[in-house]
Amino acid sequence: MDAARIWPVALLLVSNVFMTFAWYGHLKYKHVALWMVILTSWLIALPEYMLAVPANRMGSSVYSAAQLKGMQEIITLSVFAVFSILYLGQKITMNHLIGFALIAAGGFFLFRQ
Repeated sequence: MDAARIWPVALLLVSNVFMTFAWYGHLKYKHVALWMVILTSWLIALPEYMLAVPANRMGSSVYSAAQLKGMQEIITLSVFAVFSILYLGQKITMNHLIGFALIAAGGFFLFRQ
């Protein structure tokens, strides 16, 4: 696989780590004022955008927009599952895995020739 195909995936993966912390990291800190959580989330989201936008721009030379979006969703779910277990201490149930697998199956069809 060439770099033009790998870099967008790598950047989307890292951007999703930032995105997941921006969107869900505050759930462990429910005692913190909402305005502070929003400000912190925006600060975390900035690097996410700085990675996601170039990833999509670069990726558009080798992937369709639908493929990029599908890839983004599958990466998001994968990162979220790990985050949910390791950071939030929540369990992933069989129903969650089945739901994630169905979404991943959709990704299969986006990349099918």
